Amino acid sequence: MPRETLVMIPPILSDARVFAHQVQVMSQAHAVMVAPPTCGERIEEIASQILSWAPSKFALCGMGLGGMVAMEIMRRAPERITRIALVSTSPLADTPEAAAAREPHIIAARAGRWDDVLQHEINSTWMASATDKVELVRVLTEMGRELGPEVYVKQARAMQRRKDQQAMLRQIQLPTAVICGRHDGQYQLKRHEFLAELIPYAQFEIIEGAGYLPTLEAPEATTDALQRWMKQPMMLRL
Repeated sequence: MPRETLVMIPPILSDARVFAHQVQVMSQAHAVMVAPPTCGERIEEIASQILSWAPSKFALCGMGLGGMVAMEIMRRAPERITRIALVSTSPLADTPEAAAAREPHIIAARAGRWDDVLQHEINSTWMASATDKVELVRVLTEMGRELGPEVYVKQARAMQRRKDQQAMLRQIQLPTAVICGRHDGQYQLKRHEFLAELIPYAQFEIIEGAGYLPTLEAPEATTDALQRWMKQPMMLRL
């Protein structure tokens, strides 16, 4: 059987560097594609664009915003997905309060106060205490500056407008991994437990010594978890 292509979708204000270790290791056995979630102000638009780039069938991994896009891809094209991994993400829509809280940062980005926005979005309290926060903040700031405020506004709008995906997740009959850092300060452990419980057969992986960005905070352990997921046998769709 041919090996599956793996499509990976980064979180907000991130690019392929957020998956650097995973791409380096997993591309030895699989074709790996990193698809930027930068092409629309709605999750649905971003999902449609990525589906137009992706092969006819593929394994799908998304982190943060990328996980939200991955869920929408799964909802609209389940026949094309062979397996799905959701990292540091949530299936819930923004609450009205959360959506409103994004608005001042969107306004600041449009007004040229980009450093203030980056400081808000790159929150070191979401990382594990053992993480080299200075280096990680440097990498994240570099990615954010390169992507810029226009991309941020689109991504923030997409997160504000996203739909609840709980009903879709209950229908998944594929090898699934839910992965999170033990010390994730953004989407906490209980939220990931809830996410994993929604999905039949989900493999729940907690990455020790990591927070919101396990792919960078504990890259080897996260890659190992993804490799276990890729080795799970295929399931028959019901």
